[in-house]
Amino acid sequence: MPTERHSGPIVVIGSLNMDLVCRTEQIPQPGQTILGSDFVTIPGGKGANQAVAAAKLLEAASRTQVVMVGRVGDDDFGQRLLNGLKLHKVRSDRVIITEGVASGVAMILVDKMGENSIVVAPGANAHLVPADIDAAESVIRTASVVVLQLEIPLATVQHAIAMCQRLGIHTILDPAPVPPTGLTRAMFGVDLLTPNQGEAERLLDLEPTHTVRLRKIVDPKQIAMDLLARGPKAVVLKLGNRGAMLLDRAGEIEHIKPHKVAAVDTTASGDAFTAALAVAHAEGRSLIESARFANAAGALCCTGFGAQPSLPGREAVEKLLAETPG
Repeated sequence: MPTERHSGPIVVIGSLNMDLVCRTEQIPQPGQTILGSDFVTIPGGKGANQAVAAAKLLEAASRTQVVMVGRVGDDDFGQRLLNGLKLHKVRSDRVIITEGVASGVAMILVDKMGENSIVVAPGANAHLVPADIDAAESVIRTASVVVLQLEIPLATVQHAIAMCQRLGIHTILDPAPVPPTGLTRAMFGVDLLTPNQGEAERLLDLEPTHTVRLRKIVDPKQIAMDLLARGPKAVVLKLGNRGAMLLDRAGEIEHIKPHKVAAVDTTASGDAFTAALAVAHAEGRSLIESARFANAAGALCCTGFGAQPSLPGREAVEKLLAETPG
């Protein structure tokens, strides 16, 4: 069932990183040295990626704003990250410049199949504290949706979720990277949880499916059901080239079919997916419509190289949806 269209901003609380990206033939094994190519520095971070993706996915005539809440360092990377937000018309007045601290960075290797391996050094992101969320309450209380991830301190994420629950604001949590200790029950209590299958398995303390031998691989539907039992109102499980699985407490179950695209780099595809869910919610779409929109956005993101440069625009996503039967 469609929800009411919202006029408030899409607020993204999360990380801003400079991505240091290098292409390789393969991801190196421990102790192995290999040659790479095409080294570039690209604005990224799961929070900033989702903010930029949301801004690019809004309808051209939309008056909805996207607001970023986060921290950068007082360095060149920090200025570039702020400029990247402004370039895409994301409000950055809630991004704090942290003196004496480096901006966050992510070291990303991308192999010939488009798969990636990422190491993140949080830098200023680690300094985003609950008091910063309190300082942004005036904008959060007007939000149509608040989007969160886990590249900032968990206490800050939990504080933001609690604030949104108190204010009645719709929350979307992209639980990446999954903490070694998992999530608290309070952090599961969001409106929508959006892990990929690997993240979902770690949240449920399951053996990763890529290491499973001689036994049945866990059913994505069962994974989504088990996650739903932990507290969220709905789960959209990102399945990569197998599409997505949607499940909510009203009993809605839907497998969203994948789009066939030529993958170049999967970096930020999950961010495009999550941002699209936020945009669709703000526009009053049903959860199934939102998941289909997000599935197309995530697929298109894989066809470009780098995080923010590969995030698709609204027109491209609508075109892919129109061309895909069903």
